[in-house]
Amino acid sequence: MVEKAYKFRFYPTPEQENLLHRTLGCVRLVYNKALAARTQAWYEQKQRVSYKQTSAMLTNWKKQEDLDFLDRVSSVPLQQGLRHLQTAFTNFFSGRAKYPNFKKKRNGGSAEFTKSAFKWKDGQVYLAKCLEPLSIRWSRQLPLGCVPTTITVKLDPSGRWSISLRVNDTRNLLLKPVTKQIGIDLGITSLVTTSNGEKIANPKNLNKLHKKLRLTQKSLSRKTKGSNNYQKARLKVARIHAKIKDSRLDYTHKLTTQLIRENQTVVVEDLAVKNMVKNHKLAKAISDANWSELVRQLEYKADWYGRELIKIDRYFPSSKRCSNCGHIVEKLPLNIREWDCPECAAHHDRDINASVNILAAGLAVSVCGATVRPEESKSRKAGALKQKAPSSDVRESHPVS
Repeated sequence: MVEKAYKFRFYPTPEQENLLHRTLGCVRLVYNKALAARTQAWYEQKQRVSYKQTSAMLTNWKKQEDLDFLDRVSSVPLQQGLRHLQTAFTNFFSGRAKYPNFKKKRNGGSAEFTKSAFKWKDGQVYLAKCLEPLSIRWSRQLPLGCVPTTITVKLDPSGRWSISLRVNDTRNLLLKPVTKQIGIDLGITSLVTTSNGEKIANPKNLNKLHKKLRLTQKSLSRKTKGSNNYQKARLKVARIHAKIKDSRLDYTHKLTTQLIRENQTVVVEDLAVKNMVKNHKLAKAISDANWSELVRQLEYKADWYGRELIKIDRYFPSSKRCSNCGHIVEKLPLNIREWDCPECAAHHDRDINASVNILAAGLAVSVCGATVRPEESKSRKAGALKQKAPSSDVRESHPVS
């Protein structure tokens, strides 16, 4: 059984849109008030506030005269908002995410409805406190016999409404095994370079609309903030961003599905994209390439369809290692796209050579559990020893890859 989410556009009636706007506003308010309460409790009393305590706060807020409107919407999305806040704090304390931020109205918003807050009848969705079903544009049908377990309604900054239906897919999605194995090197000029010598071009979705986006943002900067003209200009900017995002996501889905269907084993590098975008010269290009999402999709699609995805260490010198003899050159700047091995005189295309090495390293990891992390240099070892040395004047620091 596989848990899937199917996303669709829908077009609410004026009454439904009014109710949904109020619901999103209440979810945002409850989330922000709970976050403020938890932050204040820690800074003033050094106490942690649990989900159970914020749930009790919500009950008291509904009794206040100035917050009585919280009772006019479904209580389920409000409780789910508190659960999402608890998850955000859990991720923060585990070191997987930053401290939670307050939700903003201009970012749209979302509301999650569990089974007690919606009805699925004759292929139609009825939300709590709505008499009419949502007018959903069914671009595809749900798997036969699948019933939604959770529904998430979202309003994006461009003003589009979408609904996500989470279902448990009981179908057997495993594909017929194949013998093909492939290593992938992610890049900017060529989005994907495979170990069989194929290069897939980067569509560069941002560049296609960059001029239009720049002019629209320039127009927005000239408007008085908060005015009607400002809101119209903001909406135009948001729609361009939405178009870029949709085209980027669509291309990534098609590419990852093709790679998973055609190959039994796919090997990629475990890149630290968050650290790489700190380089202001390459940040825009790296973000537009969508590397993180591409690897994420490969990961869950491999699990769905019975394929194998192998991630090798990000420090593995895939570009500097000769795929013919194994010699590692000392330096290989990014502007050098082709090079000759000083040991065996083999001529290499930088990206193809890296993808071949990535495949070899991935197979070594999967077969015998070998490590592909290179030996630390003397300077790096000295830095590590310096960090471990007890000293009141030296603070602990974390290396950035």
